[in-house]
Amino acid sequence: MSKIIAVTSGKGGTGKSTVCAGIGYTLAKQGHRTLIIELDFGLRCLDIIFGVEENIRYDLGDVLSGKKTALEAVAQIPMASNLNILCAPKTLTAVSAEQIVDICRSVKKYFEYIIIDTGAGINSHVFDIVEQANLILVISTPDPVCIRDASLMSDEFYNRGNKSQRLIINKISKKIIGAELISNLDEIIDKVGVQLIGVIPDDFKMTVATGKGNPIPTDSEALRAFDAISKRLGGEFVPLTVKTV
Repeated sequence: MSKIIAVTSGKGGTGKSTVCAGIGYTLAKQGHRTLIIELDFGLRCLDIIFGVEENIRYDLGDVLSGKKTALEAVAQIPMASNLNILCAPKTLTAVSAEQIVDICRSVKKYFEYIIIDTGAGINSHVFDIVEQANLILVISTPDPVCIRDASLMSDEFYNRGNKSQRLIINKISKKIIGAELISNLDEIIDKVGVQLIGVIPDDFKMTVATGKGNPIPTDSEALRAFDAISKRLGGEFVPLTVKTV
């Protein structure tokens, strides 16, 4: 049975799509057949992150219009043979939670993990889609606005009965921890109210790699963090260590 993971955040700019890419990439490198479904309609970026911008022939818009099946529109990522993406359309397109559920059902037998890169923001559309996931990953940065929005989203998930949530804190650096903005990571965890599954350092090496569509360097601290998170998703015990750069 495939596991559906929804990755979401209360506001834009948390690095949600990069987190999806990092987790998808490391899951694939660990040997798991993985699909990322991108729902940022009109704002897609996974094709750039994975260096396949010129190779995307079909996208989610073609699936929703009935032009292609979901499996026909999926693109395989050369840098990780087990990784596939279904890109969001470049234009705004109407979609319902039921359509996304049907798409997941149509491809679930082909993949061990399906990662849904939801659109940012607090709205009923996101909640309806996320409700179908086996696990919700809530993304926040140390920014007080992001923390509050992540808390509001998590509370709404709990109110709707979505108990299976985990927190990822993104864009952590030495300048942030212990500064006036945030004293420690526990402060974020307490305010969001979700169990922590991983901390991603603000890593320039990864920023350059994803911006150029290159594989993430093996000495990237962010890559190590994503690798640890992916192993935890599979039930493996990996001690949580925070190494900032």
